[in-house]
Amino acid sequence: MSRPHEPHQPFFPFGNPFRMLSSSHLSRKLLILSNTFEETLAGRLGRLNPKDKDEVLSFSWMKLAMESLCETHNDIKTLITELELPVCDWDEKWIDVYLDVSVNLLDVCIAFSSELSRLNQGNLLLQCLLHNFKSNSSKLFIRARSSLDGWRQHVNSKNPRVENCCTILDKLVKSLDLPKVKNSAKGKVLMSALYGVKVETIFVCSVFAAAFSGSGKKLLELNVADKFIWSQAYTALQTSVNGEISNILSSGRFPVLKELEAVDSSVKKLYPMIQDGVDPVEVEAFQNSVSDLGRRAEKLSQGLDLLTKEVDSFFQLVLTGRDALLSNLRTSGTDSDGRLLGNGTERV
Repeated sequence: MSRPHEPHQPFFPFGNPFRMLSSSHLSRKLLILSNTFEETLAGRLGRLNPKDKDEVLSFSWMKLAMESLCETHNDIKTLITELELPVCDWDEKWIDVYLDVSVNLLDVCIAFSSELSRLNQGNLLLQCLLHNFKSNSSKLFIRARSSLDGWRQHVNSKNPRVENCCTILDKLVKSLDLPKVKNSAKGKVLMSALYGVKVETIFVCSVFAAAFSGSGKKLLELNVADKFIWSQAYTALQTSVNGEISNILSSGRFPVLKELEAVDSSVKKLYPMIQDGVDPVEVEAFQNSVSDLGRRAEKLSQGLDLLTKEVDSFFQLVLTGRDALLSNLRTSGTDSDGRLLGNGTERV
């Protein structure tokens, strides 16, 4: 792992655990399954690479990123089915890794959902603000100023759950060093595919954490070996998105989310207009500014709602996968080692 301000370090100082994954060790069926998964992931990462840098940190791009993540996690479920690799044949280490990673992902989702909920609460202040602007009463203008102050303080405050994401992401990065697979061609395909899933997951989650916290410390840069079909697409995506986010953060802009920044710009424009009441000469300019704020606030509200649904969908996807694995462990008798099920259920 390396962060933007640190030198790049290889993930596998003791050798590449995927060195045995080659066409000479796989049957034609397994090779097709592996290549199909990787080619699909490469295409998905390529589509996620924004054509315009202004798309980065917009709700539309973040929604697309979360949708992409859900699709990739669904693909790994499909791959496991096609591999015909029942849970009873899984190595205990694979199960441990899966349970640890999934519970960390649930924690990350909860942090993101709490931040989206917090931003939605800020919308209530905006709606109150816009309502007060419908009257010329000086008393209501005082309330409007109070709402403006409240909103600005709200959006500039920090969410402890998002701040803690850095620790969770570090755990996910450590999980990239997957358990060694011996005498199982299907296991090698599964571990290789899981590596791709986790790389995309870590990337998307680190971008979200950086966007919500306004901190470049949440950004992660991963070195991916060229042997993976999707490595070039991932490197291009990471370079493009992380580079633009770093530029935004280094400029001192906050908030950094596009729609939130647009609302904040309107608020800053309105604030001096209502300090001592609106001058008759400035009435038209004032009304235009209020209308502009209303449009931007509505766009922000819609973006928050759509992104919240996608984060919730990802949470449910991860949770359902955990439930399915734990259920299979119980029915297959793998739960004879109580440590496994204890590790899986108690942390949830």
